[in-house]
Amino acid sequence: MRTSRSIGLGVLLVGAGMLLAACGDDGDNSTSATAQAPIIFSAENNRLDAYQFTADGAVVKQIVDHNHAEDPSGRDINGQICFFPDGSHRFIAGEDTNQPSPPQGWGIFQLDGNAIGKFAVRQIGKLTPTYQSSPDNAENYGCGFLSAGRVVTTDVGDQADGPGNGQLIVWFPPFDTASPKYCKLDITIGTAGGIYIDSTDRIYVASARETPAVYRYTGPFPTSDTAAGGCASTDSTGAPMIAAAALHKEVFINTDTHVRTPNAVVASGHDTFYVSSVFNGVIAEYDASGTFVRRILTPVTGERLPYPSTGTPLGLGVDPAGDVYFADIAIAQTEGGIGPVDGLGRVRRIHFVNGAPQTPQVMDQGLDFPDGIGILR
Repeated sequence: MRTSRSIGLGVLLVGAGMLLAACGDDGDNSTSATAQAPIIFSAENNRLDAYQFTADGAVVKQIVDHNHAEDPSGRDINGQICFFPDGSHRFIAGEDTNQPSPPQGWGIFQLDGNAIGKFAVRQIGKLTPTYQSSPDNAENYGCGFLSAGRVVTTDVGDQADGPGNGQLIVWFPPFDTASPKYCKLDITIGTAGGIYIDSTDRIYVASARETPAVYRYTGPFPTSDTAAGGCASTDSTGAPMIAAAALHKEVFINTDTHVRTPNAVVASGHDTFYVSSVFNGVIAEYDASGTFVRRILTPVTGERLPYPSTGTPLGLGVDPAGDVYFADIAIAQTEGGIGPVDGLGRVRRIHFVNGAPQTPQVMDQGLDFPDGIGILR
């Protein structure tokens, strides 16, 4: 269960407050949502939630999938949420129902329905790799899409200390088989986080620990799990892996005084990138060369709260209008150490006026471990 673990908490930190715009739960709120407003999905407490702004600026909500403990037919969903670009309303998200038997991985889901209050979800496949040896429980997180129908995922690896052993994996269709084929690209990422893939198939991965940075991977990437397809090696588990000489990896954004722990990376829609840093409660913007531009989220100077009133951002999403949504995981210092506080998590939006980011608006609150965002366009 997501609520029982700490995600890289040796590299995270502190947040509180604001106003819940509105709330509905499983009811039919579709008539009050604007047809043009994007639908925002978030994973929290192994549930899948959906949100949409109404014409009067309130928020309607549906719990699309209850976790397995609440509903025996529910699935435990978490991490980054990625909708397939083909318009099918299929999506990928972390799925670890009944882990470790079966092991955790990434579910392939079909979203049915067309409005808040009408949605239902069903699992149609699962991606399950081998994981690197670690004292921490293997944690699925990132996802994205390459050309030719390939899928890319990250798992966290060691969360708080030890060598970086998070994984970046490319998966090959079809995905509705019992054991989809894959090839590992990297098995040395320190607390691997969110993924972004650009129009030229370059992969950007946030890494929060050991040598924290946003890394960029450039292809060509394997087209199958065979040597002929570009996957000519294996890792210590015997799983197929790209040959070391064939991996093109570089630091794209270094950590700085703004981003201490890169946790997620997304494109802004205007040739820049947003990077979240949960440790110091910042979302920063960087240009196409990886140079710092500005902060769009920063804690209030001198504030003394359990965690910043502006939040501790983990997962990120950007809608077509350029507004930013983030999963505020509520990292705080407690008697038990530094970690997410159950019941303090929130989903928030940063709206822009004349290009200037506004104070983040709380869309939902009282959540346990919100960690991922997805947007249905």
